[in-house]
Amino acid sequence: MTKQQIRRSLLALPLLALAVPAWAQGNYPNKPIRIVAPFAAGGAADTVARIIGPKLSTALGQPVLIENRAGAGGSIGSAQVAASPADGYTLLMNLGPPHQTVQLFTKGVNYDPVKDFSAIAKVAVAPQAIAVPANSPIKTMADLVALSQANPKGLSFGTSGVGTSQQLAGLLLTTTQKAKLTHVPYRGGSAALTDVISGQVDLGILVLSNLLPHVQTGKLRILAVVEAGRSASAPTIPTAAESGITGFSVPDTWVGLLGPAGMPAPVVQRLGAEMDKIMRDPEVVARMNQAGYDIKFAGPVDFSRQLADSAQLYKTLTQQAGITPE
Repeated sequence: MTKQQIRRSLLALPLLALAVPAWAQGNYPNKPIRIVAPFAAGGAADTVARIIGPKLSTALGQPVLIENRAGAGGSIGSAQVAASPADGYTLLMNLGPPHQTVQLFTKGVNYDPVKDFSAIAKVAVAPQAIAVPANSPIKTMADLVALSQANPKGLSFGTSGVGTSQQLAGLLLTTTQKAKLTHVPYRGGSAALTDVISGQVDLGILVLSNLLPHVQTGKLRILAVVEAGRSASAPTIPTAAESGITGFSVPDTWVGLLGPAGMPAPVVQRLGAEMDKIMRDPEVVARMNQAGYDIKFAGPVDFSRQLADSAQLYKTLTQQAGITPE
């Protein structure tokens, strides 16, 4: 080989190196994709992942495998995904919160909920609502605030756990409305719901779809949903703002698909576009609604912005309430 030929070969190497990842991205995906659900089987993240997984597999032409990695408020599975190669083959189906809040309540969580992830798609929301026993004197949100302030001990509110949007809604009432509320966290919504119905706690902030059957049987009264807009599945229930607390709302309790930070833009865009199509599928919509979720899609750009905004809001809220990781 002549010197000129050697020189040409060396000059071509950088171009070849650039071409390999571009070729790999253009052929994405060419092997199975894994979606980590960082909570137990049957939970919200797992349920949604298993509804969407087969549709995504068909769209991409590769198997989509669901893996449950539960523990530590979702942080074990989330940390695993954050540390995975950013090639689009390991994804995360998570909830927000706790995706943005586990770090605020728990020591040792070493990932950032925004910087260490690629936002792909928010697919749905699970509306949360404030409910009281049917025989409670509380009829509106304004009643709730006034009675809590008048009662020397305040009022107790039950939720499905620490770091949930339910707890954060209660914190927001205490910081912005000066309501006197004591948080009673349960290990899941079912136990909390039982104690709200029986009057063991004064009120509950829980998943709307779990409350509705008990409203129909006359055991509960729902005061309001805590998000900015009414739920599509129960449009007659007012928002907290409409029920007497002007300007009150918490970010949506979302279910969304994420990946490790630094995923190639074409891969993120491809996945986001496929998820958009899937969430318009009538079968998927029906199954999601049946499971208690309102379809509320956001693609990579909007989801990324919403993720950052809500993470900052929750950080500010917990700081104002004097909460530190334990």
